Amino acid sequence: MQITTISFFKYTSLRNKFWALKMMQFAHKSLVNTHGLSFYRLLGSGKGKGFNPFPDWSVYCLLQVWESEEAAHTFFNSSDLIQQYSERTDELFTLYMKNISAGGTWVGKNPFEKGADLDTSLPIAVITRATIKWNWLIRFWKYVPTSQEALDGNEGLIYTKGVGEVPIVQMATFSLWKNFESVKQFAYSSKQHQEAIRRTRKNDWYREELFARFQPYKSVGTWGGKDLLVF
Repeated sequence: MQITTISFFKYTSLRNKFWALKMMQFAHKSLVNTHGLSFYRLLGSGKGKGFNPFPDWSVYCLLQVWESEEAAHTFFNSSDLIQQYSERTDELFTLYMKNISAGGTWVGKNPFEKGADLDTSLPIAVITRATIKWNWLIRFWKYVPTSQEALDGNEGLIYTKGVGEVPIVQMATFSLWKNFESVKQFAYSSKQHQEAIRRTRKNDWYREELFARFQPYKSVGTWGGKDLLVF
């Protein structure tokens, strides 16, 4: 059964930050022929929470879709690439997730096949991804701070980070929530989020977009000194 993993890497030294930046190009050679890997994206990150046009040089991300959990285990336990990352990161955290649902496309296809039904009592992860149209870039980024106000102090939110492939234009967010009710409260009770959806539909901001939900079921490592699935 297909699963998805998302790994976050944190760097502190200037030397390791530069190495991480280089690997955005050079890691492809190792990843493209990985057994059992059907889709992957090397992602940089933005400062703070959610979408942010200013890069966070200390945090990088690797999103991977696997044909099976066994293939993922083999990669993380024996890959020379992961060993290189582990030797240079100050923190490395990986979530194993079952694919619940996904709509839209990512570089022309939907890479996430449904693999499980949602358990509303368990943590849920959400990935949103969009390619912003050039003629809407300024207006999109001007509204972003307002659209994300409801994230501050949200008790149902465990963690969120803005990531992306191409700065400014191709952006994504990853968010981890305590349960499905927390996601619903944000989606339907936040006036700012509702307004963002209205503007997106009215102005047709995106050339491509995707929204996907996942059920995390296993974690490896720590982030901020703790396991994000333990709260």
